[in-house]
Amino acid sequence: MSDRQTSSEQPQLSVVVIGRNEGARLARCFTSVGAIHLPDAAIELIYVDSASTDNSVELAQGHGAKVIIVDPERPCAAIGRNAGWRAARGPIVLFLDGDTILAPEFVPYALRELNDPRVGVVFGYRRELHPEASLYNRVLDLDWIIHPGEAEFCGGDAFIRRAVLESVGGYNERLIAGEDAELCARIRAAGYKIVCLDRTMVSHDLAITHFNQYWRRAVRSGHAYAEVSSKSKPEHLPGWHRQTRLNRLKGTFMIVLLVVASVLAIFTGSTMPVVVACGIVAALSLRTAARTRWKRADYPTRLLHGLHSHLVQIPTLIGQIQYFRNLASGRTTELIEYK
Repeated sequence: MSDRQTSSEQPQLSVVVIGRNEGARLARCFTSVGAIHLPDAAIELIYVDSASTDNSVELAQGHGAKVIIVDPERPCAAIGRNAGWRAARGPIVLFLDGDTILAPEFVPYALRELNDPRVGVVFGYRRELHPEASLYNRVLDLDWIIHPGEAEFCGGDAFIRRAVLESVGGYNERLIAGEDAELCARIRAAGYKIVCLDRTMVSHDLAITHFNQYWRRAVRSGHAYAEVSSKSKPEHLPGWHRQTRLNRLKGTFMIVLLVVASVLAIFTGSTMPVVVACGIVAALSLRTAARTRWKRADYPTRLLHGLHSHLVQIPTLIGQIQYFRNLASGRTTELIEYK
């Protein structure tokens, strides 16, 4: 860290990084934070570690970060982020996940947007660092791209006013996923705007190379859809509630389609029902690929993303079902990890 990033100065920006066993990815994150250029502005770096068993704490200390260790019985990102911003001294808090690399040049644009007192949250695009590493990384990279401008919610990487966090009480620590969207619902209800800038904010290392990881991530998303929808008002997160309902419809359709095709194929001794089902999925994928031209990806990637967007509805629906099943039985869902 530079001389201006010392604990003796009142920081204008507090950077809160959360992580657990991120290793080399964490070191890259700290290096990118160190490259922030804000003349005459002090920056503080805070690292919140969730009981890592690698050298994450030593890495953070080596980069001049204030280290906070949390080891809750039921770990979640919300606990780490709350611990970080409550220890921060700057009026603006930049939240980063330990597996991201900040684009340092994004920072001045975000701070300029926050000159508007009506803006409570600013964020930018998250893009995959290694889309070529696996088909999963390549396809999921397009999920990060949204329309710029006023947004309904942000992800884990965002600039948020400390005063706004204080006014709404921070993140909901009862959520194992979707805590960012739920926080944004309360921020919007308080009258603040959430703004997405048309710039890359971070590079992300999703590191999904196996189907099991992809499946668990989708189940986690389904859990988040169901839980956040049950804890927020539709008028504050209309898109989130809409996607939750659509997943129930689309997921059910995909399951029924595949089951009926398989049963008919068995009873008729013909592969034609399976061929028809595959044709329906292919047609839906082609339509989605055409509708996502605005994401400026090549056609094969958009086609794969189209296939993903329909097949992923199955594990996502399973995640919703698991949430409501656990809710009905009084069971607490543990953290769903995919790395």
